[in-house]
Amino acid sequence: MQHITKSEIYFDGEHYCARCLDIDVFTQGNTLDEVMENLQEAVSLHLEDEEPNHVIGSNSILAMMEVSV
Repeated sequence: MQHITKSEIYFDGEHYCARCLDIDVFTQGNTLDEVMENLQEAVSLHLEDEEPNHVIGSNSILAMMEVSV
């Protein structure tokens, strides 16, 4: 079964943090790549015991981020 989740990713001054907006998942990493890996793993672990009827979408993670330039 696949699931799409929307996540907020931000830098807190020390780590990149990721918080899912539709399920109860939060993780962090030292780099954007690391936080994305951690997020994918955390979402997979969170959903592994979900009933198929409660999971909709694909295995992709949609991450919306704001970048300061």
